Amino acid sequence: MKKTPATTNNTELDQQQKLTIFMLIIVLAGFFGWAWEFLFAESKAGFDHFYVTGGNLLPWINIYAYGAILILITCTKLKKHPLLVFAVGAVAAGLLELLAGWLIFTFGNGTRYWDYTESWIGAGSINGFVCPASVVAFGLGALALVYCLLPQCTNLVKRVSKKTILIVAIILFSIVALDEVVNLALKNLGRPGAPDFYTSHGWVKLEAQHKD
Repeated sequence: MKKTPATTNNTELDQQQKLTIFMLIIVLAGFFGWAWEFLFAESKAGFDHFYVTGGNLLPWINIYAYGAILILITCTKLKKHPLLVFAVGAVAAGLLELLAGWLIFTFGNGTRYWDYTESWIGAGSINGFVCPASVVAFGLGALALVYCLLPQCTNLVKRVSKKTILIVAIILFSIVALDEVVNLALKNLGRPGAPDFYTSHGWVKLEAQHKD
């Protein structure tokens, strides 16, 4: 009996599709980070006001996007080992948070954007920059990214026209990047930015930034 030829493997992603997924994850990770901090601030304050979290006009926080990129780099090839994904993701993102907090504090004349010593979850923190609870949360986030968000984005990219989904990803990424650049520029120039816009409309700015 004549054998049928082996089926060609069409599951591999090309570079364009990988770039599309990368941009989508940056946008989504920053949004999920904003949503997490917004809900945490609201629940802590009793949902009595709208609170400004992050420094952008859009609901997006950059350090969560950076953390997602780091987790993708360090954990994607470990997806057959969930415990390793958790451990490596927790350590990598924890080091990122520690380094970011230290750099902001050191080169910003004692400025802090977060301080775990001021919260009940901050037991065992390292100078308030990172704590065991946040590291565990990063590990869980790594699991969610590798086993949920990444596969969902991959499936979406495979189902939709490559050109269409790439255009959508570029537009979303460009909007977020423009928002980030503009607000950083306004901040460095000492001009009102996104947080000032929200406070002028009745939102409450969290006092996360202070001097020691």
